[in-house]
Amino acid sequence: MKKNLISIVILSLLIVNIVISSITLFSVFGTNQKTAALVTDIAAAIALDLDTEEEAVQVSIADVVTYDIAEMTIPLKNGEDGKAHYALVSVTLSMNSKDEDYEAYSDLTSRESLIKGEINSVIAQYTMEQAMDNGALIEEQILERIQTLFNSKFIYDVTIIPLYQ
Repeated sequence: MKKNLISIVILSLLIVNIVISSITLFSVFGTNQKTAALVTDIAAAIALDLDTEEEAVQVSIADVVTYDIAEMTIPLKNGEDGKAHYALVSVTLSMNSKDEDYEAYSDLTSRESLIKGEINSVIAQYTMEQAMDNGALIEEQILERIQTLFNSKFIYDVTIIPLYQ
């Protein structure tokens, strides 16, 4: 009789355990769905922010056309030493041949002086030390100015090559 009584107690405790586990499962399941939705929304917002901050253009190497601007001597802003410094650079513009504006603007020789003017105005804002430390920033600023000049993004990259004598 004692064995049957213990079995009934164990069985009733198992049933209570299953009921409590079911209640816990359903209450946590709803909260888990809400948390998953929140995490998904946050991840989507972060991805959107990354896309808007940095619009990295992926262009196949087969679609890249470069235009080289040979040696340019650009006067730099006077530094702390008070001496005049000059930057001797060569600039390469990378164009996307699959862009819709490429056909209209692909011949840059007639517009080279306008491009040189934009390059000159950006680089001339810096002292020698600043120009040496901020090469990537200068390239980004030149790219923005050239894209604004053409009102197009068919030129998607600017590379500055410092020339040393």
